[in-house]
Order: sequence, then C-alpha cells, then structure tokens
Amino acid sequence: MRVVLTIVGKDKVGIIAKVSKALAEGNINIININQNIMQGFFNMVLVADMSEANLTLKEAQEKFAVLGEEIGVEIRIQSEQIFTAMHRI
Repeated sequence: MRVVLTIVGKDKVGIIAKVSKALAEGNINIININQNIMQGFFNMVLVADMSEANLTLKEAQEKFAVLGEEIGVEIRIQSEQIFTAMHRI
C-alpha cells in the first residue's frame, strides 16, 4: 500500500533525518519527496510504500503523530487513495 505523509511546521534542523529514521524503523520505503521552506516554514509531501512495513497504517499514524509533537511539526500519514480523493479538484 502506498501512503502520503505530509509535514508542516516551523523549520528546524533534523526534521527530515528524524522522519526518515522513523520510516526506516517501520520498514517503510520512501518513493518520492517534495519539500520546501517558505518564510521559515517547512512543508513536505512524501510518498512511501508500506507493503513491507512492520506496522499497520493505524500504528504508523500514531507513531508519526507522537514524533510530530516531539519535534514541533504536524505530521499526517494516510493512504494514497484517501489523500488523492481529498485533494481532487
């Protein structure tokens, strides 16, 4: 299953490193990353493959919500189908 992970918050050192580490620990493979910083705010959209993951989507959502609180950003992870449906014009 492919998922979309979004991160928004004030830019600081280590955001990508900590998120990448958490993904690796969950055996979640990064497929694509698009990130930018605008006026001090960090914004990233990451597409990943959870087909070999060692945790469920629900567990990943909980893990990344906690990580987001720890590093001071908002992290959301959802299935690619849900993300696409929510952002269709």
